[in-house]
Amino acid sequence: MTIDRKKLALIHIVKKEIGLSEQDYRRILREAAGVGSAAELDDALFRKLMNYLVRSPYYRLNRFGLTLKQKLYIQHLSRSLGWDARHLENFIGKYYHTSDINTLTKQQASHAIDSLKGVMRHVGTPKDTNTERQT
Repeated sequence: MTIDRKKLALIHIVKKEIGLSEQDYRRILREAAGVGSAAELDDALFRKLMNYLVRSPYYRLNRFGLTLKQKLYIQHLSRSLGWDARHLENFIGKYYHTSDINTLTKQQASHAIDSLKGVMRHVGTPKDTNTERQT
């Protein structure tokens, strides 16, 4: 059984996000999962490939240790807050003295994640607000 389209799309998003060349991508598919194409992956091989990518140097987005997972999570949290890209840039600039998320260190990204979670707790989500009003 092969993986579904969403997982296949995720692989290609990660490939693009971390800037893998086609040659490196094919090599990693062979090394990590023993396949020549992502279309040949089943769920177990998909997990194996993703674990390989997470632990590889390719997963680091800059020389300061920022990971793709951190970047994507920061973007997810900011979208959950209803922020656009400009708002996130301003937040990163104000507290981390750079407007480009890609230049954060691993530690700065961890702090940014904690800060964004704190903002979410402070402002609450629409579901939380409705629950509070009903009680």
